[in-house]
Order: sequence, then structure tokens, then C-alpha cells
Amino acid sequence: MTTNTLPRPAAGDLETIALIGFVHGVSHFFHLLLPPLFPWLMADFGLSFTAVGVTMTVFFVISGIGQAAAGFFVDRFGAFRVLFAGICCFVLAGITLHFASGLAWLIAAAALAGLGNSVFHPADFTVLNRRVSQPRLGHAFSVHGLSGNLGWAAAPVFMTGIAAVAGWREAALGASVVAVVALGVLSWRRQAIADPLAEHTAKPGGEAVPPLAFLRVPAVWLCFLFFFLITAAFGAIQNFATPILQALYAFSLASAATALSTYLLGGAAGIVLGGFLAQKNAHDGLIAGALGLAALFALLLASGLPPAWSILPLMGLIGFCTGVAGPSRDLLVRRAATARFGQAAFGRIYGFVYSGLDLGLATAPLIFGRLMDSGNFSGVLLGIAIFQALAIFTALRVGKA
Repeated sequence: MTTNTLPRPAAGDLETIALIGFVHGVSHFFHLLLPPLFPWLMADFGLSFTAVGVTMTVFFVISGIGQAAAGFFVDRFGAFRVLFAGICCFVLAGITLHFASGLAWLIAAAALAGLGNSVFHPADFTVLNRRVSQPRLGHAFSVHGLSGNLGWAAAPVFMTGIAAVAGWREAALGASVVAVVALGVLSWRRQAIADPLAEHTAKPGGEAVPPLAFLRVPAVWLCFLFFFLITAAFGAIQNFATPILQALYAFSLASAATALSTYLLGGAAGIVLGGFLAQKNAHDGLIAGALGLAALFALLLASGLPPAWSILPLMGLIGFCTGVAGPSRDLLVRRAATARFGQAAFGRIYGFVYSGLDLGLATAPLIFGRLMDSGNFSGVLLGIAIFQALAIFTALRVGKA
């Protein structure tokens, strides 16, 4: 019987879920360390949009590469040490940004934030899978996803609020303070995520797991591809929804931004429901149904036929359906991992698979940017639907690989 199938008090599970949710929210907060400050940074350093955009490319490239490597450190040294090191990188990123004197400093801050971000998925999911009881895993993954959305929502308000009152350098220091608080909370409640390493160095039968054995498993590559596809679709919506709706439906800038917020709120609501539905164990079927509906709604949006009043509900439904698939998506990866390696390779498998998430976010602007430049706005929405449909195919193949 594995650790997370043993009965555990609900309070113990809830503390673990809450602590991991909190630090995951902090990681998403640092996704947006720089973007809310772009107007100030561009004005002070005379930078173009392309120049400041390089910082986010650096963030996601470093995060993606680091994530694949971080899983090995989680399996070797334990989640607490790796999470602590990641949050320390966030502290340094905020301090580096505070003292920035040009683009090179901004890139350094982005690199430190990306390195810090790289540890969270392999560490978080290793802890949740090893410490949370099986009946509560779906809810654990739901809270994990929801906390990330809350971190995204908090960062722009926090950073721009301080920057408007005291300046962007003080906002950067404020972000470092957030990370220091996270270090304090993590250290204070470290027993909630403590993990005896000796219990997880071998498969259930006692055979040591070769470090790269998971790369020979087709299901792992299918999960990686799934994350790339679904996140590239998300990245396209996140980056381009506002100008697309302005062009196709004559939305004002404020209305288009509201539609994007509706999408994100719908995603958060979907994650909550998805946590309950994920307990039914039909993970690939639920993913297929939810993403299939999201793809259909995206196609409807691409057609240009819906009346303007229906756009906000449509955006909300696309986000909601995508969110519903989230907890089942994470359980699907768990199934691919435990079916062959038990708990011995949770960190490296989650690290590798979730690096597809960073690859999707980093390449979405490149994949869809040319369509945007040519004015093919419907083509972007069609591409989003195609990526979601391909993600369905990969999810269905995971269980058969």
C-alpha cells in the first residue's frame, strides 16, 4: 500500500494542501513580476515592447529547462529543500529588479524568477501525491490550480499599486517581501510536506529506478505533448484575446479586457468543479469531454457569427471547460508515473512533463504571432481549437500507451 492510500486525518491533508497551494500561488505571482511594470521600465530605460518581451521569453525558457532538471533534485533531496531554494531565487529576483539599471538587469531578474519557478510543479505534485490521501487528491489538485490563478490575479494589483504610489523599484522590493513571507511560512510548517526520502528510492519490488528510465515510457511523452498543446492554446488566448475580439467583434479595449478576465474567472470556477469530478476516476474521458466543448466554443467564436452580447459567456465557457479538465489532467500524469515506477520517480516525471507547459507558453506567441501580424484573427481561434482537439487525442492515448 502506498503512502497516500493510507488513511490520514483530514486536518493533515488539509494542511499539506493549503501549504502547497500557498507556495504555488506565490510562484504564479512571480510569473508577473515584470509585465505589470513594463510601462515604467520602458519609460525609464527607453525600451521597446520587443525588448521587454525578451524578458518573458527568458523566464519561460529558463523555467522549462530548469523544471525538467528540478524533478531529479526533488527525488534526490526532497521537496522542502528544493522549494526553499526556488523561493530564495524569487527573493533575489525582486532585489535584482530593484537595482536594475538596464535591460541586462531585467533579463537577470527574469532568469532568477524563471529558475525559482522551475521547481514548483515537480516539488508540489510530489508532495501532494505522497502525502495526501487518495480520496482527496482531486481536491488537492483543484486547490493547486486555483491558487495559481489567484497568484496571477494578485500580482498586477500588488505591483502596479505600489509602483503608482512609491515607484517600480519599491514594487520590486515588495515582491521580495512576499517571497520572504513565503519562506517563513514554508519553514514554519515544513512538517506538513516532510518526506522521508528513503521510502521512495526504489520501486515497490525493491529494484532501483534508473534515473532516465521514464524517458522510455510512451505515456510520459504523450503527457508532455498534452501539456504543450493545451498550454499553447491557453497562451494564445492569454496573449491575443483582446486584439482578436477588438477586430472580430468591434469590442472596445475595456470590453475585450473584460472578456479575457471572464475567461480566467471561468477557468477558476472550472478548476473547482473539476476537483470533484476528478474523483470519479474517468480522467481521460472527462478531459476529452471538457476540452471537446472548449474547442467547439472556440470554433463558434472564430466563425464571427455569435452576437456581441454572447461573447462574454462564450469566453467564460471556454475557460470553464478548460479549467474542468485541470485536476483530471494532473491525475492522468500521476497514473502514468505510478503505473511503472511507483513513487520513486514522481519528481522527475512531473518535472519533465510540466516543462511542456513552459514550452507551450514560450512558443505560443511565435506560433500564433504570424497569424496576428497578417490579420488572420479567425485563424488564431481556429488554431486554438485544433490544439485543444490534438490535446484530447493525446489524453486518450495515455491510458493505452
